Amino acid sequence: MSDATILHADLDAFYASVEQLLDPRLRGRPIAVGGSARGGVVLAASYEAKAYGVAGGMPGWRAARLCPSLQFVAGRFREYQPLADRVMDVLGDVTPVVERISIDEAFLDVAGSTHLFGTPAQIAALLRRRVRDEVGLPISVGVARTKHLAKIASQVAKPDGLVVVEPDREREFLEPLPVGLMWGVGPVARARLAERGITTIGELARTPSGAVEQILGRAVGARMSALSHNDDPRQVAGAGHARSVGAQSALGRQRVTPELVREVLSHLADRVAGRLRAKDRAGRTVTVRVRFPGMRSVTRSLTLPGPVATTLTLTEVAEQLVWQAIREQAQPEPEVTLLAVAVSGLVPQSALQLELPLLADDPRRPGSAPGAARWAVDRSVDAVRARFGNGAVGYLPTAMPRLRTVPDEFRELAEHEL
Repeated sequence: MSDATILHADLDAFYASVEQLLDPRLRGRPIAVGGSARGGVVLAASYEAKAYGVAGGMPGWRAARLCPSLQFVAGRFREYQPLADRVMDVLGDVTPVVERISIDEAFLDVAGSTHLFGTPAQIAALLRRRVRDEVGLPISVGVARTKHLAKIASQVAKPDGLVVVEPDREREFLEPLPVGLMWGVGPVARARLAERGITTIGELARTPSGAVEQILGRAVGARMSALSHNDDPRQVAGAGHARSVGAQSALGRQRVTPELVREVLSHLADRVAGRLRAKDRAGRTVTVRVRFPGMRSVTRSLTLPGPVATTLTLTEVAEQLVWQAIREQAQPEPEVTLLAVAVSGLVPQSALQLELPLLADDPRRPGSAPGAARWAVDRSVDAVRARFGNGAVGYLPTAMPRLRTVPDEFRELAEHEL
């Protein structure tokens, strides 16, 4: 039996494909989800639009210039999650070992399913056929021995294809592919490698690991060097509760100011805390990530005396950690390109156990008087939002023009759920 038993299944141009599924008039036409010819941001593009160079994250006016026949659609966010969940149900029919990594993609390990459904390639073909017939969406699947290679194979298979990489063909398959297909190689890393004449995975594999670490940094360089040789020991993790909940915001390149930090972190904390409370969970450890120009990232964490899920407390702790990371930098006026907040050490919290008034009040203890008051306010905010929408009520700093170019509904879909 083949050792290539890991599958990476990835729905093609998912958001645009859903719009074309729901409105047959859009099928075969170049469409963009989000934005407009006058402005805004394109959230996703159909393959017909991608052929003109239209891509997610692009200003709407630029997309319209690239593709004059482009049709903009607002996006039916409530339809995306149920359709994606139906696809995941199909994947779960062939193996219980399914690791969902986003709304529209997942890894599967089918080693224990071949006696029921055939070879991994036959299972992949079966899944593609069922997703098309039962859900109506195109899906590409890569089959390989490792997660890293299966993901690359699914990208090569797009759109709407299947690629199987047998173990004896791994080096041959990877050799000519661009380094940009590798998991974790973004535009900045790709440009740095290109400056050294490294544009393919084969060229990266032939470069000494130490040299790659000098180009990309020790940790990233070592990981990319290993992956270029398909050295990836990670196993497919089965379904289970998330161990953390997080959100992040890419900022371009912004000079650090107290207003920027407070606005961004308030918005991120609101999203993270709201998702925790929606699942009756709370967490003790708060972690922030600050990315500086040059793709250099710093993380800082703090474990609190009790599990928290309140927006203000999470905002305050995140601010403390972010400023700690920023002040450690040597630059007099540092710039940041991304801020992220995550909460881990999750436990159930459907109600609060109030403390006896023996200790000084501290909102970081959820059972203290101020901690309980914040929890009660947040629960009231949740109730109002559930009835009237997320924009009905909220904390003032979360009204962020610089983040509102992308709807919060779209951001939530892109982040892991509990």
